[in-house]
Amino acid sequence: MTSADFSLVLPEVVLALYAMAALMFGVYGSKDKLAPVISWATAGLFVAMALWIGMGSGEGGAAFGGLFVDDSFARFAKVTILLSAAAVLVMGLDYMQRGDMLRFEYPVLVTLAVIGMMIMVSAGDLMTLYLGLELQSLALYVVAAIRRDSVKSTEAGLKYFVLGALSSGLLLYGASLTYGFAGTTQFAGILSTLDHGAPLGLLFGLVFLLSGLAFKISAAPFHMWTPDVYEGAPTPVTAFFATAPKVAAMALMARVTHDAFGGIISDWSQVLAALAVISMFLGAVAAIGQRDIKRLMAYSSIAHMGYALVGLASGTAEGVQAMLVYMAIYVTMNIGTFAFILSMERDGRPVSDISALNMLSKREPLKALAVLVLMFSLAGVPPMLGFFGKLYVLRAAVDAGMTWLAVAGAVASVIGAFYYLRIVFYMYFGKETEGVEIRMAPVQWTLLVGVALVMVVGIANFFGIEPAAAAAALSLVN
Repeated sequence: MTSADFSLVLPEVVLALYAMAALMFGVYGSKDKLAPVISWATAGLFVAMALWIGMGSGEGGAAFGGLFVDDSFARFAKVTILLSAAAVLVMGLDYMQRGDMLRFEYPVLVTLAVIGMMIMVSAGDLMTLYLGLELQSLALYVVAAIRRDSVKSTEAGLKYFVLGALSSGLLLYGASLTYGFAGTTQFAGILSTLDHGAPLGLLFGLVFLLSGLAFKISAAPFHMWTPDVYEGAPTPVTAFFATAPKVAAMALMARVTHDAFGGIISDWSQVLAALAVISMFLGAVAAIGQRDIKRLMAYSSIAHMGYALVGLASGTAEGVQAMLVYMAIYVTMNIGTFAFILSMERDGRPVSDISALNMLSKREPLKALAVLVLMFSLAGVPPMLGFFGKLYVLRAAVDAGMTWLAVAGAVASVIGAFYYLRIVFYMYFGKETEGVEIRMAPVQWTLLVGVALVMVVGIANFFGIEPAAAAAALSLVN
């Protein structure tokens, strides 16, 4: 290992050393009493790492003979992952402490999952891809079931583990097929074998790889774990599932399709377009009947992954840029929404029933207004930032000659608007019933109002995300 290789993987190494040190500190210290300290330290380190990576100069390059790739695309994804993980970690602390769920292992497991995600987005080889994916997944299996005294949390962890093992099997089978027909596990090597056309076995390998990755982003028809895990896991864990892992898996999907299979765009574009259409419509229709806000957010995430896949399915640099912008906006909207969901309680117990929001605007006008802005943005109502995110991916599809896909996305968006606007209806025009108490920690309040303001003000310049996403997309596609 040369010093040049080591410098490229330094952020991951620092986080790994920190995770091991925090684990030792927790074990030999006073255990769970130190959990808040470790959590804040972890969030602070995530932000510091995001600034370090974001401000990093130099062209990057490949480390360990092409196993690990550091480029603008990986950096963009890593910054998004780190900042979202830090936000979710701090906004869930109050909830975890009140529910007596805050264990010192929790921030350590989140750190290990984040390391896995960072390795995923920098993968230049099928072996690295699997290493990162499994490191992320193993940590998330435990986090999903962290509330040991809850049957629902245990069930969520078990379901995620069993279905996750199935998806890993699909992915491994796809990787072995790809290796068998390409003769190499390196993305650059796989790409070079496509110069003379793609053998049928390699296409099967690609389909199995995409199927395994579709599970990780909860794209339909590989979404079956999502509603149950979102509902059963503690709400801060659900918020984490809905943000950083989605960015990592979507970025990995872009990395695999363009770096390894960039020579057969027309083949994988059809697969991604099919996944996008099924996800958008299933997410839009299935959410209509939901009465639990966490299950509703699960179907919402399935639909949103469909929209992100629309950008990726276009197979162009513009499409990758649109996907990155969309994911950044999606993660921001979810952080604000879950900051509110975390604060919903009645008689000191968490509440997730949508009908509990009846006439919230009378009791909490400012918070209701912030939630209204977030729901409008999630629904893609102009002039909120969420509308421009959808416009970006649909325009990329039209420019790539996939107008039918853009039309399907627009129709699904109209259907999906119903269940977001129903929440707004409950808050402003619902029946006078026993309402929900909104108990917000300062961090949650700041994130809710801050994100709502971003959704309105962000339309001016997207906070500089556009040029960063454009540079990231060009580094991947070229």
